[in-house]
Amino acid sequence: MKKLMVSMLVAWLAGYSAIASAERVKDLASIAGVRGNQLVGYGLVVGLDGTGDQTTQAPFTVQSIKSMLSQFGITVPPNVNPQLKNVAAVSLHAELPPFAKPGQKIDITVSSIGNAKSLRGGSLLMAPLKGADNQIYAIAQGNLVVGGLGAGGQDGSRVSINVPSVGRIPGGATVERPAPTQFGGEDSVVLNLFQPDFTTAHRVAAAINDKIGMGTASAMDGSSVMVHAPRDPGQRVAYVSLIENLTLEPGESSARVIVNSRTGTVVIGRHVRVTSAAVTHGSLTVTITEKPQVSQPAPLAGGSTVVVPTSDIQVQEENNKMFLFEPGISLGEIVRAVNTVGAAPGDLVAILEALKEAGALRAELVII
Repeated sequence: MKKLMVSMLVAWLAGYSAIASAERVKDLASIAGVRGNQLVGYGLVVGLDGTGDQTTQAPFTVQSIKSMLSQFGITVPPNVNPQLKNVAAVSLHAELPPFAKPGQKIDITVSSIGNAKSLRGGSLLMAPLKGADNQIYAIAQGNLVVGGLGAGGQDGSRVSINVPSVGRIPGGATVERPAPTQFGGEDSVVLNLFQPDFTTAHRVAAAINDKIGMGTASAMDGSSVMVHAPRDPGQRVAYVSLIENLTLEPGESSARVIVNSRTGTVVIGRHVRVTSAAVTHGSLTVTITEKPQVSQPAPLAGGSTVVVPTSDIQVQEENNKMFLFEPGISLGEIVRAVNTVGAAPGDLVAILEALKEAGALRAELVII
């Protein structure tokens, strides 16, 4: 009985491991033609507490106010330049989701384009959002939610938390026109992988064929898989839903070492290998300390007291030991060897670059 329970536990763990490593087609690929569309617009935020644009440095804000007032029958004399402190010119941007219909709400982001100090407490007046074809797809208006906070004094001192010149309006735009899509009307749909890989494309096609039938799907290249689909919209939606929820184990990525030169972050893939190589790494530290000394003449000498600069220079070189990489060394051994000599992230980057130049690093070195 005990052996049977152990066998069942091992089998359950093996099944759990297989399920944990499998991913849905939805997480690996997207449907060609089903995509969001970027929208952009221009508007005015009013009701600010004296933190709006300085009109002398942002004349387009005054022009926008005059243009808006003229639509309501109010004419501002040409020689009058209103000094507005509660108004800010802003840019608007949002993403129109696929299949969005007129009347639905979408979130928008509002960003100051002038010199407004803060948008907190402001309200966006009605502004159109246009697509790349210069057509209006949504109308935006509402009260801003600003996560930042800024405060300043008359002496020029200022305290700012996060970014007070950017805010969001949840559901702040109403869709007026649906974006064109290419979903439906054809005999097939195309799945585009988020990360092109021939192995993954082959496995996606195989998983679909195993579930629906041979010849249903075929890999077009390392990035796309074509799947035969019904023309009827209702049947097609259910059909795509079935495909999206199929699970499979994607192909593993190639051996790579990713290095972020700005932050010192290093990510080493599981398949990275190093051929036989000996490595040593040390650093040279030069410290210069200025110790000015006062030179004072003897009494009645007729001289003057002067400050004589004196520099103290110290050179220190670390005496790190050399370590040896055996052929086919794994990722864990690389990390262990580097940690043994106490290499910092910057030192690790230098070691990896040297190994790549020597031809000992069997991986693609990507510097971002």
